[in-house]
Amino acid sequence: MAEIAATETPTPRKSSKLPLLIGLVLAVAGGGGGFYAATSGLLGGAPTETHDESPVPDMPDVAFLEVDPILVTLSPESHVRQLRFRSQIEVAKAHAEEVRTLMPRIVDVMNSYLRALEPADFEDPQVLPRLRSQLLRRVQVVTGQGRVKDLLVMEFVLN
Repeated sequence: MAEIAATETPTPRKSSKLPLLIGLVLAVAGGGGGFYAATSGLLGGAPTETHDESPVPDMPDVAFLEVDPILVTLSPESHVRQLRFRSQIEVAKAHAEEVRTLMPRIVDVMNSYLRALEPADFEDPQVLPRLRSQLLRRVQVVTGQGRVKDLLVMEFVLN
């Protein structure tokens, strides 16, 4: 009889997959319900529609004046031979004609600054923002305070 008891070992019961299945169904249902609540506005997550007839703000009172393109031949020791530079200046519409009459002086001051640059200046990764700010400051000195708001670089090509 001792031999019979030793050979009868209880087999482990298989665990039920029912709790895992119930958990999965509840997770999917909860995710779907949360998505619906968020997108339908129940939780305040969706933007509410407003029926304000607020006017669109007016465009800024500016004009853009094209500056003549500048082609600068760089020094012979530079691996870059030429700089092709094109820009526009942003001015208040009230001052557009005043600034347009000063355009030859603006081109002259820009040309003088660009010719004075050293070849090493172009190797700096921050050359364009620095160049833009220097040119803007010089143009503002030529045109007078408050006439020129910004300088936009349209083309900056090193050949």
